[in-house]
Amino acid sequence: MTKVLITGGAGFIGSNFVFHMLENHPDYELVVVDLLTYAGNLETLKDVLDRPNVHFYKADIADREAIFELFENERPDTVVNFAAESHVDRSIEDPGIFLRSNIIGTQTLMDACRKYGIGRYHQVSTDEVYGDLPLDRPDLFFTEETPLHTSSPYSASKASADLLVQAYHRTYGLPVTISRCSNNYGPYHFPEKLIPLIISRALADESLPVYGTGENVRDWLYVRDHCTAIDRIIHDGRVGEVYNIGGHNERTNLQVVKTVLKELGKPESLITFVKDRAGHDMRYAIDPAKMMRELGWEPTTTFDEGIKKTVKWYLENEEWWKNIISGDYQQYYEKMYANR
Repeated sequence: MTKVLITGGAGFIGSNFVFHMLENHPDYELVVVDLLTYAGNLETLKDVLDRPNVHFYKADIADREAIFELFENERPDTVVNFAAESHVDRSIEDPGIFLRSNIIGTQTLMDACRKYGIGRYHQVSTDEVYGDLPLDRPDLFFTEETPLHTSSPYSASKASADLLVQAYHRTYGLPVTISRCSNNYGPYHFPEKLIPLIISRALADESLPVYGTGENVRDWLYVRDHCTAIDRIIHDGRVGEVYNIGGHNERTNLQVVKTVLKELGKPESLITFVKDRAGHDMRYAIDPAKMMRELGWEPTTTFDEGIKKTVKWYLENEEWWKNIISGDYQQYYEKMYANR
């Protein structure tokens, strides 16, 4: 049996990856690690925590003693690192937290991989490490050869981690892969992010804050398409390689907001333009040709289809996101494990 350690497994993309692996590799053993900070919600995993092949640990990936003890006990074959501070605005307010989690945490995991032996270490990164592209050049895309050019403390911390992963491969021979994805969306997305924020506020008929004029462009990727891509990489990707994962679903932020409002049947008069974010990147666009060429992967969910699925999920799971907005979700771990 293959044992996969998934860090950040109670977060948005990590939890969806847990579900993906259970559905597609039911014979695998999953070791799920999450510190359960504000963006980690153990309630997301409540339906799978009692499965015999799922083991959950509350741990900080930057805590060397805790991580090495975990590796000693579990001896995973593969590590997929989703754990990261990821909100740009928060990184502008407090960069230090991002450096600890995203850089020191990555180093700690790889040191444990070196000591205990690992078949594959996979680093989940972001297209934000490439900086941005001009709005007037729709012909330009990020490729794996695009130079790193970061704009925020968040993207700088992720780029630093990527370079460290590549250095561990070259210096120590650690079997690594890296993926850089475009903006994800879908079920279990934390409500401070754009699409779930718009959904929750629109349902309450509250104003919808849009940075600047809303012309910033992002390439949107449905989260389950992302999970499928990572699955392909950890099984068949070439060691030492970087793979870009994109959705070919470019939209301006304003278009995204209007699409969500239309799906909800809410008026565009709710939109309110606010002061732009400092250093706000203009356009992200990924060329995923390498993924298609080498691993036969391509996204299967169009943006319109994905938005319909996402809105439907949030309408059917109001308790999940309302618990987050109220803060009640942070007590779920104690409720689950207090008597264990």
